[in-house]
Amino acid sequence: MLSTMQDVPLTVTRILHHGMTIHGDSQITTWTGEAEPHRRSFAESGARATQLANALRDELGVAADDRVATLMWNNSDHVEAYFAIPSMGAILHTLNLRLPAEQLIWIVNHAADKVVIVNGSLLPLLAPLLPHLPTIEHIVVSGPGDRSTLDGVTPRVHEYEELIAGRPTRYDWPELDERQAAAMCYTSGTTGDPKGVVYSHRSIYLHSMQVNMAQSMGLTDKDTSLIVVPQFHVNAWGLPHATFMAGINMLMPDRFLQPAPLADMIEREKPTHAAAVPTIWQGLLAEVTANPRDLSSMASVTIGGAACPPSLMEAYDKLGVRLCHAWGMTETSPLGTMANPPAGLTSEEEWPYRITQGRFPAGVEPRLVGPGGEHLPWDGESAGELEVRGPWIAGAYYGGASGEPLRPADKFSDDGWLKTGDVGVISPDGFLTLTDRAKDVIKSGGEWISSVELENALMAHPEVAEAAVVAVPDEKWGERPLATVVLKDGATADYNNLKAFLGESIAKWQLPERWAVVQAVPKTSVGKFDKKVIRKQYAEGELEVTEIR
Repeated sequence: MLSTMQDVPLTVTRILHHGMTIHGDSQITTWTGEAEPHRRSFAESGARATQLANALRDELGVAADDRVATLMWNNSDHVEAYFAIPSMGAILHTLNLRLPAEQLIWIVNHAADKVVIVNGSLLPLLAPLLPHLPTIEHIVVSGPGDRSTLDGVTPRVHEYEELIAGRPTRYDWPELDERQAAAMCYTSGTTGDPKGVVYSHRSIYLHSMQVNMAQSMGLTDKDTSLIVVPQFHVNAWGLPHATFMAGINMLMPDRFLQPAPLADMIEREKPTHAAAVPTIWQGLLAEVTANPRDLSSMASVTIGGAACPPSLMEAYDKLGVRLCHAWGMTETSPLGTMANPPAGLTSEEEWPYRITQGRFPAGVEPRLVGPGGEHLPWDGESAGELEVRGPWIAGAYYGGASGEPLRPADKFSDDGWLKTGDVGVISPDGFLTLTDRAKDVIKSGGEWISSVELENALMAHPEVAEAAVVAVPDEKWGERPLATVVLKDGATADYNNLKAFLGESIAKWQLPERWAVVQAVPKTSVGKFDKKVIRKQYAEGELEVTEIR
């Protein structure tokens, strides 16, 4: 027996229409670095998105399933592309502007992008790639930049504002299948070629609803969200869609991602929420410590992409800003967990929950798998690889021209679950604590050492700015930890001091014997510690390592 409910597709188009009508007065504010930011209402942005869709179809010949790439900062024009492209039946492909040239070329060609919309300030990045991008037929340039870099290129070049000017603000949006592709994003490719994840209209709609639930980010039309996490990184964690769905005001930093302008925009625009990786908040903390600003408007900050050191949470608590851990990945859209403690607890009782990666929502079903393939209990002690499934979890990777989805055995189980590559434990009430990435666990003398636990402990030292720990070969134990640390300006801590500090909270047998001070921890294009670079530096003798036995 079937239900009597209407079968209305869950599409990005419906989010667009709802946001531009019901929440038409909500605003997108883009920081310009000048006296006055640029402001545009949801109603205006929705109308411009409609004009963009008309231009893409009528002038550029974009049709259903064509891929339209964006190489853009976080700004209102990028939000318009977020809605125009999927709503017309095409596919939004956000390009990571921090990737090396060879990876960008590979990704654009693999996706077979037809059009690229680019911010003018990023033309020097795009122009050298164009001779290697045969599928690109049109370039749309948004905002100021040196157009001469495009002299002599084969694709036709269009000005964004000229392209949409005078176009109709109505569009006969197609009635799309909710399972149809809406957007795609490639993994950062830390091992092998980047892999394409294709999001459906349905997955984006359901993910947006979850983002807005009280047990996730819980924002309303009374809030303003500072969206620092790049729009090229997993759909900016779903925030542009979620904010349009709920009428949440957006504060977009454009290219002004340095600590000083971020501090200025928080003090001036008073966002109530923000989202970014830990390195952003570490830099902001150093800035406001040296040059105080008022951050008190921010009731909450969503922090993900890498483990947040508890010491960083404590520092922001003292500023009246609450950091909330989240976990996810490109393949999970990305919301997988959020560390909102259960109700009715004191601050002291909340702390063990806050330092976990968080609790699973109803849309994400987890399981832990041991080294022999056995399923492990949720007892808070049994550690295994995390696997997940759900309506916004990838079931395959994009296969490119072959059209066949890819399901490599190291990423997907025989019964379709996503293998996350993260190792951790789950408590009986569904809170996830990650102990490491499977590839980063230090296997020493038959026992596991968590690099994350060592890093968090080191970063609690008052003179340590950053720390990354990796496994290195050891003749006796197989592997041992190498600790690389970035000291704060003027710091005088030595290795013996740091090792003694670690010994206050870490078992003696887990303490590193090998130490190195570095100027900065290498990071991936999305701000995560790039440990393969550290391992390579060690293997090639590029680090000045001191041994303390």
